[in-house]
Amino acid sequence: MSSFKQVILFTDQDGRARFREESIALHEGTPQAMLSALMPSGGLQLRHSPVGFRSQFHCTGTPQWVFILQGAMEIGLQDGSSRVFLPGEHFYSADTLPAGASFDATVHGHWSRQVGGAPLVTLFARAEI
Repeated sequence: MSSFKQVILFTDQDGRARFREESIALHEGTPQAMLSALMPSGGLQLRHSPVGFRSQFHCTGTPQWVFILQGAMEIGLQDGSSRVFLPGEHFYSADTLPAGASFDATVHGHWSRQVGGAPLVTLFARAEI
């Protein structure tokens, strides 16, 4: 059985955003076109971010898949680490604010920025929870 590597940006028990990787089984379809189970979606949204774009620290409001269509996107975490995603790459953004917490920009969330000379174009596919 084949699998799809899912990169997940999540909120750990200490309230801080972290990355982890999990596999999604591709057990449907045919040997020439393996498929995962159908996943519900809450809609799609496209975003264009100009050269120089950088956000402040924030949490993901609704878990969503983020697909990089053009340019490069860097995601930075509170621990100082970051990860760059290139065209054709993706991650599942689920670093939501912990229940009952008030947002603290020194603890919660991540920042994102456009990297390189090309504008950043992303597709967001909201998860239906």
